[in-house]
Amino acid sequence: MSASTRPEDWTRGVEVIRYQACGACGRVQYFRRNFCAACGATELAEKSASGEGTVYATSLVARAATPETRAHLPYNIVLVDTVEGFRMMAHGDLELAIGDPVSARFVPFAGRLVPYFERANFEKAES
Repeated sequence: MSASTRPEDWTRGVEVIRYQACGACGRVQYFRRNFCAACGATELAEKSASGEGTVYATSLVARAATPETRAHLPYNIVLVDTVEGFRMMAHGDLELAIGDPVSARFVPFAGRLVPYFERANFEKAES
């Protein structure tokens, strides 16, 4: 799939997280490739993630890598195990801890749209 025909996602300014599922072995992968990283097959389906998952790790960034990121200090980088079965790195609330259930929204960061995870509220709404 060429860059011009691939589905839109957050890396191209659209509020969606995309991943691939292998038609041969069923494995999922987050970074887009032309083949399955598990079995090498080329039958890959593009899917949209729900944005739900669990925090695997967090890292508080207190020193800006670029002038554009200085305005965002401090910020939290999180690794999230998604319900779809892949792990991704993204931004998240400062108070997130390992094991927290999270859901994604999208926010501007240093001039780009990025996924941002916050603690999920799974309490049922009262009727």
